[in-house]
Amino acid sequence: MQTICANATKAGGAICIIRVSGNDAISITNRIFRSARQKDLTLMAGYTVHLGEIVDRESNIIDDALVIVYCAPRSYTGEESTEIMCHGSAYIVQRIIELLMEEGCRLARPGEFTERAFMNGKMDLSQAEAVADLIASSNAAMHRLAMSQMRGGFSKELKRLRDQLLQMTSLLELEIDFSEENVEFADRQQLLTLATDICTVIERLIQSFRIGNAIKNGVPVAIIGPTNTGKSTLLNALLHDDRAIVSDIHGTTRDSIEDTINIQGITFRFIDTAGIRESNDQIERIGIERSWQKAQEAEIVLVMTDHPDIDIDLTPLTGKHIIKVYNKADIITYPTNQNNHDSVVISAKQGTNIDCLEQMLVDATNINKVEDSDIIVTNVRHVEALQQAHSHILRVIEDMGAQKSGDKYSMTHTPLSSDLIALDLHACTDALSEIIGDVTSEDTLQNIFSHFCVGK
Repeated sequence: MQTICANATKAGGAICIIRVSGNDAISITNRIFRSARQKDLTLMAGYTVHLGEIVDRESNIIDDALVIVYCAPRSYTGEESTEIMCHGSAYIVQRIIELLMEEGCRLARPGEFTERAFMNGKMDLSQAEAVADLIASSNAAMHRLAMSQMRGGFSKELKRLRDQLLQMTSLLELEIDFSEENVEFADRQQLLTLATDICTVIERLIQSFRIGNAIKNGVPVAIIGPTNTGKSTLLNALLHDDRAIVSDIHGTTRDSIEDTINIQGITFRFIDTAGIRESNDQIERIGIERSWQKAQEAEIVLVMTDHPDIDIDLTPLTGKHIIKVYNKADIITYPTNQNNHDSVVISAKQGTNIDCLEQMLVDATNINKVEDSDIIVTNVRHVEALQQAHSHILRVIEDMGAQKSGDKYSMTHTPLSSDLIALDLHACTDALSEIIGDVTSEDTLQNIFSHFCVGK
């Protein structure tokens, strides 16, 4: 593949790193680099750093620089690679890239360095996607999950499942080869037990996406309640900013206002909604309908009031984690029992007990209970492939003549033929293989790496 180059850090800072990768990376870099000790980079060992100058073909000095040499296959991409550390001037960076391109490089596409790392077997596809997640991580929880996935925790679990499926398939295909002898190499009861165990693991991974998606994109929290109870004031207090307009006039907020904040390493997406009340104003009524819609989409709902007795019908929010928030404690006296595990008395205006509410929000997510060893799915592509795998493994269980009774499957009728069971096993294996990139279309790869930043 052609040698590529791109700046791996943004120009304009004190220092910038320009990355070069490909069969001619070291020789091309050597042609624009003049070593302070007259060293030839093509003769240098990998993981060595060299001081010198970047020069053009007329020996004009562009900048002082350090060059790191990486020899294949011990580099990020698995190819011959160099990294040029120069001053961060946008002109200097652009000029060095121009010199590299004059010597035969081309500008790298977004994600092309990581794509080459995947193609050269340095990482599987799920690990490559974790690189993008790590770069985009905006909270401690997402950083921890991305690091775990980059280290191969998710991949190891998938490969373990795939190996078990392949073992099952090989025994069934052996039976097909000896079909005339009518022999059975795969014990059907053991096969059923293994299939149900795999089904359970896949279901657990799918269910983990709810937490993973919240960690990655932020936990959605809707603030609902009657008009003029201080919802916008609470939003501003949580965000430490005057994000929402605050007024004593009922119906001031007529549409949803959203913003994010990081609390104890967890990103929350707060949604301030229009006040809930009876209204003849058509625009306000649309805003109230949106309030209920946003509350139903949220993971956590703060039901806010300035009265000890909440008179809002919360039936539409069945299944949501609801925290009752009693506001205006600076002017209203509430019973002492209003402060408990699912309700809190605050003064959004004075900031009273806002820290208690923040802790309740953190506790409601259960994110801090996630261990480093826990495997959490954060990628939509992954969960879609897992859902396909789940569908196929359920077909395998049905093919085995099994039905679910309580929490267990038992064989109730004659299993189908080995070739039909093997067919569904293959489909399940392929779905899992798509996640780690063993079975992947070119369109999928282009879509994944096109969302990376240039230089990575």
